[in-house]
Amino acid sequence: MFSLTEPPFFTRLRDARRVLVAGAGGGFDVYAGLPLALALRSAGKEVHLANLSFADLYGLDADVWLEPDVVAIGPDTAARGDYFPERTLARWLEGQGLPATVYAFPQTGVRPLRAAYRALVDHLGGVDAVVLVDGGTDILMRGDEHGLGTPEEDMASLAAVNALEEIPERLVACLGFGVDAHHGVNHSLVLENLAALDRDGAYLGTFSLPRESREGALYLDAVTHAQRSTPEYPSIVNGSVAAAVRGDFGDVRFTQRTKDSELFINPLMSLYFCVDAPGLARRNLYLDRLGNTTLMRQISSVIEDFRAGLTRQRPPRAYPH
Repeated sequence: MFSLTEPPFFTRLRDARRVLVAGAGGGFDVYAGLPLALALRSAGKEVHLANLSFADLYGLDADVWLEPDVVAIGPDTAARGDYFPERTLARWLEGQGLPATVYAFPQTGVRPLRAAYRALVDHLGGVDAVVLVDGGTDILMRGDEHGLGTPEEDMASLAAVNALEEIPERLVACLGFGVDAHHGVNHSLVLENLAALDRDGAYLGTFSLPRESREGALYLDAVTHAQRSTPEYPSIVNGSVAAAVRGDFGDVRFTQRTKDSELFINPLMSLYFCVDAPGLARRNLYLDRLGNTTLMRQISSVIEDFRAGLTRQRPPRAYPH
């Protein structure tokens, strides 16, 4: 049973002792999971962070590889290039006196990613829960919408974690409602999908990230640190969410990367939308076709083939109010 005094997301994790919080879509997605990780750690749980990585992991030294597709990143991990969100986060965590290892998965198909998750879980001594975190909401697209955003990495992560049936709790949390509009996501259809998940019993509601909370304040500090550390590639998603958490509104300019776009920063961006991962997977119309993929480009091909075979796409709808 759920209660109004506790978000269902945290009710589902109440009995979990060891939790893996993982960025689903690559890049800086793991930062969207940082407030959840901090809150769960404050509740006495052992929490680990991981991310599907866009960094050049194959250029790393051999001693950071736990398994063929699992890397343990620390503050001093040497790498080629400046773009390394996982190391940036590890350095911030170290500065806060927090455990400073961030695990990373390379961009692969579902089969090796599934094996990588299992290898990491074994390395950690087992986990009671996996929380996939999406910066944005395109992981909630089922496949027949007019625009899917950038689905490949999200779907690889969802399919991999959905297969881990031995893990009691598998959840998805999305932070940054509205940021995927630039990639063609229609957010009225996001709401329609959430309503369908609610009818299935798979929607776990929303809760906000307050600026005055410890988690909100630390998140803002971590995003600022990341923007300073990666000035050429600041996260638009987390920059947008951070602006919303600060109470900014409208076309807020926090990076030159958005100079040709008009942003709509608003309080909805600071809400977590949470769902049951297996329930979300069941609603997806093509996820079952991805299980044997080994490369990310195979996932792209499967999605393209599925979309080509649709007789009708759900058209975008204007939000009516």
